[in-house]
Amino acid sequence: MAFNPAMLANLTNPSSFAAPAVVEGGRPRISPKQKAAIIVRLMLAEGAPLKVATLPEDMQSELTQELGKMRRVSRETLRQVVEEFLGELEQVGLSFPGGLEGALSLMDGHMSANAASRLRRLSGGNASVDPWERINGVSLDRITPVLEEESIEVCAVVLSKLPVPRAAELLSKLPGERARAVAYAVSLTGNVDPDTVHRIGLALATQLDSQPLKAFDAGPGERVGAILNVAAASTRDEVLKGLIEQDKDFAEVVKKNIFTFEHIKARLGPRDVPKVVRLVDQTLIVTALAYAASVPDLTPSAEHILANLSQRLTQTLREEMAQRGKIKEKDAEEAMSAIVLAIRQLEGSGEVVLVEPEQ
Repeated sequence: MAFNPAMLANLTNPSSFAAPAVVEGGRPRISPKQKAAIIVRLMLAEGAPLKVATLPEDMQSELTQELGKMRRVSRETLRQVVEEFLGELEQVGLSFPGGLEGALSLMDGHMSANAASRLRRLSGGNASVDPWERINGVSLDRITPVLEEESIEVCAVVLSKLPVPRAAELLSKLPGERARAVAYAVSLTGNVDPDTVHRIGLALATQLDSQPLKAFDAGPGERVGAILNVAAASTRDEVLKGLIEQDKDFAEVVKKNIFTFEHIKARLGPRDVPKVVRLVDQTLIVTALAYAASVPDLTPSAEHILANLSQRLTQTLREEMAQRGKIKEKDAEEAMSAIVLAIRQLEGSGEVVLVEPEQ
């Protein structure tokens, strides 16, 4: 039997049971807290999953103290308490997520980002809210800039509170010298008390929630690069030339985010070539390859594609390429763009990882 945090909270609530159970022989009635302790003890004995840590700390303390006070209960008492508790569960029509983060997760996609951010800011000073639950749900790209301005000791606490995979990824995002200092500082966190950790979490969560919301997920350079990816080559070259004259640094960022047919050879792994080809109509593949084969700058990418397909498919494509007449530049651009879009689609879904462009 597994219970969510809301059901667990009800265990220590005086109104959890409709009426006090009376033990056999006219003995004193059992209090709601004692009933909760009996249920928890039974579940632990049966090996059932219990997320007691999701309860407020005062409830956890009271429940543990009650478990420490109790000694034995008769089978009849156990039967009465269990039947009463199960009767209460059968009356439950809906269960709700415990805490604000659970509620916001439930409402994800149904409320605006501004409203969610406002709720988080309003609850930021609430000591009963677990800030680390919120911090763990924030992308590392948002956490990293904040940590770069914090002390080494605070970074060490954050690293210790995050799940190991996320902590490792976060550490890799920090500069080498700072990463080493933070890793060493983790060894000094053994005596940090829970209240200090909670306050650090509250301050960090408040700081993260105070960051202004961005209208765009991607940065300016990434957005311009994505647009130029599917633009005609003449347009792309003209825009880049203008950007270099106006803002060389921004132009470099844009260039790093540009991925065209010419970059396939250097950035698309051999094993990923068949995935791309399966997504694109064969007529477009033939058009793109036939045109690229006649353009020196594009030929390496065309050969890269052909070299990493099955022999039968490669032979078929080469035969169709040989039969292809003169190709208009417009048709070639559309065909090559279709291949590039397929690669970007696979990259977005995580099925393809492109090699980072050389500096």
